[in-house]
Formats: sequence, C-alpha cells, structure tokens
Amino acid sequence: MAEPTKGANQLRGNSLGTSAITFMVVSAAAPLTAAGGGIPPSMLFGNGAGIAGAFVIVTVILLLFSVGYVAMARHVRNAGAFYAFTASGLGGRMGGAAALVAILAYNTMQIGLLGLLGAIASGTFAEFGLVLPWYVWSYIAIALVAVLGYRQVDLSAKVLMGLVLAEFLIVLALDAAILISGGDSGLNAQPFSWAQVTSGTPSIGILFCFASFIGFEATTIYAEEAKNPSITVPRATYLSVGIIGVFYILTSWLMVMGVGVDNLMPTLQGLPDPAMFLFELGGRYLGGTLTSIMGILFMTSVFAAVLAFHNAVARYKFVAGREGILPARVGVTHAEHQSPHIGSVIQTVLALVVVTGFVMGGLDPVLNLFVWLTQVGTLAVLGLMALTSFAVVAFFAKDARGEGPLSTKVFPVLTGVVMAILFAIIFRDFGALTGAAGWLGIALPALVLVVAVIGYIMASNLAKSDPVRFGKMGQTK
Repeated sequence: MAEPTKGANQLRGNSLGTSAITFMVVSAAAPLTAAGGGIPPSMLFGNGAGIAGAFVIVTVILLLFSVGYVAMARHVRNAGAFYAFTASGLGGRMGGAAALVAILAYNTMQIGLLGLLGAIASGTFAEFGLVLPWYVWSYIAIALVAVLGYRQVDLSAKVLMGLVLAEFLIVLALDAAILISGGDSGLNAQPFSWAQVTSGTPSIGILFCFASFIGFEATTIYAEEAKNPSITVPRATYLSVGIIGVFYILTSWLMVMGVGVDNLMPTLQGLPDPAMFLFELGGRYLGGTLTSIMGILFMTSVFAAVLAFHNAVARYKFVAGREGILPARVGVTHAEHQSPHIGSVIQTVLALVVVTGFVMGGLDPVLNLFVWLTQVGTLAVLGLMALTSFAVVAFFAKDARGEGPLSTKVFPVLTGVVMAILFAIIFRDFGALTGAAGWLGIALPALVLVVAVIGYIMASNLAKSDPVRFGKMGQTK
C-alpha cells in the first residue's frame, strides 16, 4: 500500500502501535460499563444465565466478520474505515451514505454516553458529599474530552490505556474471587447449554451482546496513524475482538456462578436497578473498599468510551471533508498536533447542544439520553457492518489480490446477512427495545435511513461537480 506523504494536512502518522490502537477501541467497547450496565439487563430481559453462551455466539460471528474486514484493510488504508471500504467496494455514492451514517453512529454513541456518565458521576461524587446535577458532570466531561480530542492522538491513547487497564483489573479481581470461592453453589457449564441460550427472549440477549461490542471495529479508523498498518491494524482488530469476547464470556459466566443459575433471575428481579447486580456481587466477594473503587472505575470506564467515540467521529468528519462529502474546511488537520481538530471542535459543539437540549427538556440522562441515542448508534453500526461485508465481496470479485475465498466471499456473505437481519429486527422493534414511545419509536431509527439518503445525494452531487475527486473516494491515503 502507498504510504501517506508528509504534510500539514495529514493525520499524525506512525504514532500508534498495536497496543495503543487496541486500547483505543477496547475503551470504546467500555468493558466495565458493559459488565455493570449491559450484562445484567441482558440477563433480566433476555435469556438469563444463557447470556454467557450468547456471548460465545456473538464473538464467533464478529471474528468471522473480522476476517473479511481485515482482508480489505490490507488493501485500503483510509481513516474513513466503513466509508472507505463501502466506497471502494460498492461505489462512491454508497460510500457517501456510509460516511454520514458512520458520523451519526459515533455521534449518537458518544453523546448518549455523556448522559450515563453524568448520572454515574453524580451518584459517585454524592457519596463523598459533593452533590451536583448530572449535567454538570456531563459538561465537565465534554470540556476534558474537547482538550484531549483536539490534541495529539497518542495523548488520548495514553489516557485510555490507564483507564482501561484499571477497569479490566477490578472486574478480573471479582472474576477471580468468584472462581476461587466456587461461586454460590459450585461451578458448572449450564450457562453455555443450548437450553439456557435459547431460554427467555434470546433475541434481546443477542442484541445486547452485539451492542456491548460496538467500538471494536474502529481499529481501521487509525490506519493512517498506525505504525506498519498492514500488520498493526489486523493484529489490533483480532486482539480487540478476542479480548472483549473472552472478557465478556468469562465475566458473564462467573456473574451467574456468583449467585447460581437457579437464583439468578430472582436476584435480578429483586434489585431496584439491574445495574446494581455487579456491585451486589462485589460486596459479597470483594468487600466494601474494592466495590467502592469499582464504582469510581465504572465512571472512568464511561469517560474512556466517550473519549474513544469522540476521537472516532472526529476522524470520520475529517475524512468526509477531505473526500469532498462535507465542506473542505472540515478535512484539515492541526498544523502542530496533526489531529482532526475541526471535526473535534464540531463534535464538542454538537455534544453541548444536544445535552443542553435534553437538560432543558427535563429528560432523564439514562433512560432517554443514553438509551435512545446509543441504540440509534447500535442500529447504525449494524447497518454499516452489513454494508461493509457486502463491499468486501464486491471489492474482491474481480481480483482476489492474493486473499482466499473464505475472507473474500464465504465469511463476508454470511456475516453480512446476519447483520442485515439484526438491523431489521432492531429497526422494527426500536420503540419496544428503548422505551421510545409513539412517533419517537419511528423517528429515531428512521434517522439512519434519512442520513444515508442525504449522504448518497451529497456524493452524487460530488460526482457531477468533481468527477475526478469522486472517482478517488475511499482510496488509500
């Protein structure tokens, strides 16, 4: 692949190794946030103890998706990731649609997480006598992320490394405590049995599992800033899926073992909030001090995810500006930091506006801001993954470029169909899944389709006004 040339309008090349990229994307998946805020409700509303087996299924599906994803990453090096792959495989117009959907996806994920962060921070600091409304903490987070996102990407990576390591360690400490003690009534493999996996409402459990992985796919976003990207990006992708998958499988299984399969649902139903389940286990197996630390790390886990999604969406905006989909001014990097600073500033302003809108509307930071927006993001990413899978097939159809049929045809088709089905399910049941009543249950998921159409039209206009530039959309930079 061609190496990027040095220049003022280039992302900061050769600055991220495998570990840095892995931490950037694992932090977006927010493992402690998923363990505390995602796994318990997936058990309660989904398939109970079978969530551990569901994570096995989803991990395998995403590993299969990664085969084609990584194969294409070896031939298309572009910070636009989903956009670049779609444009290279399905054409510039579809690439334009993918670009705006990706911007919407990471926008909504990042801004939605600010609601959860504000709520968690408000409760955490209240225990220490500092009582402030949730939105104060959300605004503080926006300010901190604005500084980190504006500067060099390796600064963000260093911050995320520390936070992600800490949250992994505290959950692994709980896992080890349950494992060593033998749990509530002995360790067993029941959560992996087909009967448990298909119990309750398995479709909801599977969807929660997919949502817990959102962010892993961002490895290719950092391709232009990676050291030796043809090796670094594929390695980081497989590492991310593997680390996240094993962590979720192990943790969900041991969380069940902590109370026992038979006691799981009564325990969850007896809690005022399913998110308290992880801390109930912490109090039982780790003690009060470590459980308090877990609460603080829960807050920093969400902050890490907010920062990671901010970095991702800033890069998508930069690429969209550089490629002619958004105004050219957006596609400019900082002269000193070589960061996508315009995209970062735009994201900061959007976050301020949207959060303020929810505050003025008196809406709940978790049930409304977090749930509504992050589910729009999940829906958008599933659609992008389906598009990318089919783009892989189209890209390699004329020339396999040394790649095997499993990575260019079999796995991409299989995972593309799976993602498309999941997209349709979430779109259809969006209101029921998120509690968005009435017209909101239709309008929120429809945003994905509306934005896709706008992106398609903008790319079509570029084809007329600048056909040369249009023909280069998605190419390696």
